[in-house]
Amino acid sequence: MNPLLRIEDLRKEFGGIVALEGVSFTVIPNIIKAIIGPNGAGKTTIFNIISGIYSPSKGKIWFKEERIDKLSSHLIAMRGISRTFQNVQIFNNMTVLENVMIGCHPWTRSGFFSCVFKTKGNYKEEKKIYSRAMELLEFVGLADKRSLFPSSLTFQQQRLIEIARALATNPELILLDEPAAGLNARETIKIAELIYRIKEEGISILLVEHDMDLVMDISQEIIVLNSGRVIAEGNPREVQNNEKVIATYLGEKEFVKDKKP
Repeated sequence: MNPLLRIEDLRKEFGGIVALEGVSFTVIPNIIKAIIGPNGAGKTTIFNIISGIYSPSKGKIWFKEERIDKLSSHLIAMRGISRTFQNVQIFNNMTVLENVMIGCHPWTRSGFFSCVFKTKGNYKEEKKIYSRAMELLEFVGLADKRSLFPSSLTFQQQRLIEIARALATNPELILLDEPAAGLNARETIKIAELIYRIKEEGISILLVEHDMDLVMDISQEIIVLNSGRVIAEGNPREVQNNEKVIATYLGEKEFVKDKKP
């Protein structure tokens, strides 16, 4: 199976500080793959490079066999990669529905003229965008909140808005940056269920997460970073039993218990 995403020998420096060094891995279609590691290991930096926020100091990235490491963020989004952020980033001056409708921008075709003068094509596209946004709000369980402003919702619901907006771009790969951060146990279970349903829609997921119960329960493959380098990669059982991971990351008591049959 050809990989959906391929990263080769990625390096990133910030003012002489090396954040990533020699990072290589692939993401195959229709998979949940997690990146774990201590704070400062370089996990979010990888997301920022894949999504075009940062340029790599060295290395190459291919998405569907097209090189993307020199493309801007909006062109990468148009290719089929979307993301969420560690700190929720939504527009509090827009309704829940409008926040999700914005995510439809990469696949819209109406230009400036048709938007200003409300041409027939523009009305048709607006209807399509509205329908898609409502469909996604139903998918994440927020359809009844569509007319509210995000500031009136819970933190969990704000995360769901961001996920719905990321899905609105019609991605083939979604990067989820700590989707369970700040959530309680019940809310984390709901996020896990949502991630499963996203995968069932045929969307691959690259996940950064500190909740090891969540990672071990839903991931098919895991990459472990430490100080900007990959120290292990494999399925959850293999990673749990990797001595280097146990020694350098989570510690034996917390990490070696087996969560997979």
